[in-house]
Amino acid sequence: AILFQVLFLHPPIIVFSMVFILTFALSVSSPPMDTEKGRRKVVHVLEDESGAVIVQTAPGKVVTHRGGSITLPCRFHHEPDNTDPARIRIKWTKVTDALQFEDVFVALGKQQRVFGSYQGRVFLEQAGRGDASVIIQNVTLEDYGRYECEVTNDMEDDTGFVNLDLEGVVFPYYVREGRYKLNYHQAEDACKHQDAILASHAQLHKAWLDGLDWCNAGWLEDGSVQYPISHPRDQCGRKDTPAGVRNYGYRHKGDERYDAFCFTSKPNGKVYFLKRFKKVNYAEAVKACIRDGSAVAKVGQLYAAWKFQLLDRCEAGWLEDGSIRYPIVNPRSRCGGSQPGVRHLGFPDKKFRLYGVYCFCKNPEETTGGSKVTQSLKRSLPKWKSSNSTPMNITNVT
Repeated sequence: AILFQVLFLHPPIIVFSMVFILTFALSVSSPPMDTEKGRRKVVHVLEDESGAVIVQTAPGKVVTHRGGSITLPCRFHHEPDNTDPARIRIKWTKVTDALQFEDVFVALGKQQRVFGSYQGRVFLEQAGRGDASVIIQNVTLEDYGRYECEVTNDMEDDTGFVNLDLEGVVFPYYVREGRYKLNYHQAEDACKHQDAILASHAQLHKAWLDGLDWCNAGWLEDGSVQYPISHPRDQCGRKDTPAGVRNYGYRHKGDERYDAFCFTSKPNGKVYFLKRFKKVNYAEAVKACIRDGSAVAKVGQLYAAWKFQLLDRCEAGWLEDGSIRYPIVNPRSRCGGSQPGVRHLGFPDKKFRLYGVYCFCKNPEETTGGSKVTQSLKRSLPKWKSSNSTPMNITNVT
């Protein structure tokens, strides 16, 4: 017997999405779900004496990366089945950890409206009667999170939830001025300036499971302050305490200062080390990248290139924030330790001619605001499985 999610249709409208309450074991002959290709299958079973039964197989969340295309699945069935489709309203809303709501999409019959940054990127899937799924194209970092699907017919409505996850990398960040210099709003701006967003607790926890070990507390997107410890030691909260993500709780966003944990995903371009015959100072590095048709890479872009491009370069170079870093995928002698990661050499005087430079070249098809929609994206299939993890250690982190 295969375990399926089953709901009996007593209310007028039942919405089927990623959150279900009642499960039964039914013997149903159906093809296995093709998770490798990211397909989801919905199997309709004949009605029995208890009423209509719909069986749906689906994972607990949908996963994509920045720039990808993803379907947020949501299906509904109405009793009786002769309801006028023009009277059914479908609404999608993004729900934040602070229980704030952001309108995404609404449709009433053939009339549709898309809101804010989702304009030009969100469409109904329209895979048949009872399908309220939407497709998000050219996914951004800010699209990460929890979405509510609401279906309404006159006075009756029901809702379900879908979690949109992104493949990516978490990295700790602090500014040139030193440790613990950022309030929440400054930390949020610092991550955005480095092509990232403040990480969520779930993202930091996953990074800790993958080996992230960092002894400085940082802001997360929900306003809490936390830090991950994989190897307990006295200087990081006592050696005899268990490993885990240490939590300072929710702190005052304006008055208190910490570092930041940022999250970024697949880059919308390419990072490369600019080959030169001599070392450059920071101003010369900026000019060199511009002459090469690029810009000095940001910290988040270098981490994303290390994660997704497998960029491996044992040469230290300038980044946009004035820090010196270099990415190592295959650890070797004289390249900064035995673990893969992005090495950080600090913030030297910008006048020093001791380093090279990492440049970033944006994809030519990218447009301002990242809202370009292509036919290839429209044809792409959703991805359901998460990315493989990469080991990290205390100084070389992902």
